[in-house]
Amino acid sequence: MTRHALIVRGGWDGHAPVATTELFVPFLAEQGYEVRIEESPAIYADASAMAETDLVVQSVTMSEITGDQVAGLRDAVIAGTGLVGWHGGIADSYRASSDYLHLIGGQFATHPGKDPALRVGEPSDNYLPHSVEITDLGRSHPITAGIEDFVLETEQYWVLHDDLIDVLATTTHPTQPWQPWHRPVVSPAVWTRLWGAGRIVVATPGHTVEVLQHEAVRTMLERGMLWATRTA
Repeated sequence: MTRHALIVRGGWDGHAPVATTELFVPFLAEQGYEVRIEESPAIYADASAMAETDLVVQSVTMSEITGDQVAGLRDAVIAGTGLVGWHGGIADSYRASSDYLHLIGGQFATHPGKDPALRVGEPSDNYLPHSVEITDLGRSHPITAGIEDFVLETEQYWVLHDDLIDVLATTTHPTQPWQPWHRPVVSPAVWTRLWGAGRIVVATPGHTVEVLQHEAVRTMLERGMLWATRTA
């Protein structure tokens, strides 16, 4: 039976929503998905289209969503449609929608930067070497099993979240002389969320195409797409 994947992309161009989502189109096709691509969340309000969708892959940073659109996405997930995304394309989407935040379970707050004395006014000012550490749950989960802790040098997301997420990997923000916090802060880096009959997967790495091409990051997302896909 053919499975139906919907890629929804757009929002802030700095996260390259077209180039990053195109990375995964061949994988989805190879796995037998029929892929539909939309350039805005308007499709979420189409109940018949969403009912036929087994997996949503979203990459829409910031931007806006209407009440009927977020309701359509929520209802589809509750009915079994999977939802997967990375970085700002899912964890920093639709900032004005509390209903969307409730669905996802975690929200980007900031990405701490380098020592101010070392900043040069480029995006790299926010690129920090940091570890992504697989949790005990993650070591046995189909998405992350067999993946070892790894290091990235890119944006390190600080995430505000609730406790209904199942955290597969974390990253720790250390204390620094130029930062105001007083002890290390652990943020979820990869999590899943069960919502009705649906499954949600969020990975915070993914600021650039190059990050998504990292073997561990890409493997987690590809496995996440398969795991999140409608099961019944």
